[in-house]
Amino acid sequence: MGFSRSTHQYQKISKDEDSPHDIELRLALIRLAKQYGRYGYRKITQLLKVEGWDINHKRVERIWREEGLQLPQRHKKRRRLYHKDSSVIRLRPKYPNHIWSVDFVHDRLSNGRSYKMLTVIDEYTREALTVSIHTKMNGEDVLEALYPLLLKHGKPEYLRSDNGPEFASQSFQAWLKKVSIEPIRIYPGSPWENGYNERFNGTLRHEVLNTEWFTTIDQARTVIGKWLRQYNKVRPHQALNMRPPVPETLATNGPE
Repeated sequence: MGFSRSTHQYQKISKDEDSPHDIELRLALIRLAKQYGRYGYRKITQLLKVEGWDINHKRVERIWREEGLQLPQRHKKRRRLYHKDSSVIRLRPKYPNHIWSVDFVHDRLSNGRSYKMLTVIDEYTREALTVSIHTKMNGEDVLEALYPLLLKHGKPEYLRSDNGPEFASQSFQAWLKKVSIEPIRIYPGSPWENGYNERFNGTLRHEVLNTEWFTTIDQARTVIGKWLRQYNKVRPHQALNMRPPVPETLATNGPE
């Protein structure tokens, strides 16, 4: 034809109106985004698939942008920590009840009074076993929070923690030895060695503590307890192929 290729480009054909199917999908997406306000489009995509939608994350991302919804921020990757012999410092979990990790999260009520949350994670299943909330917690309180977990889930082989006084106390270490649980103490100033629990604590702060303002400890226990059930049974987890740690079907019917 004698035309230059650069002068002819594809022109996008815009639709004046969405089809009823597209409108229904858009409304379903907005509903889930409102219900789970801190989720990104990838988790919402998985929840849509659970509801029966045949859709990929690219289409959800496009609608997500058109509606001006929150997009996840990209985080700078950190270099991994190695020993001099090039081995990774952190012992990795290999099966359920292999390694539990514990840590504290601190926050304040609306009147300025501080309170503490003990979080316990099974590193292999990613299940949050408990978030125990008190105004103050010492080594004895930590043991009281762990007792019912051992009865319900069995005991882990290892318990990973930092070097806080609640975990480093003689009574706590003596109890671990008595029940044959091996402690793993991370290096001081190296929270990334307790990465599974630190990640959960960040999610707890991002999805609950930064959005709620509690007036009493009981209110905090109620809201966080509800969120914990949703975290374990509904919230998709990327490390588990976008499945929750304890899906509701498994929690109701038991494993197949």
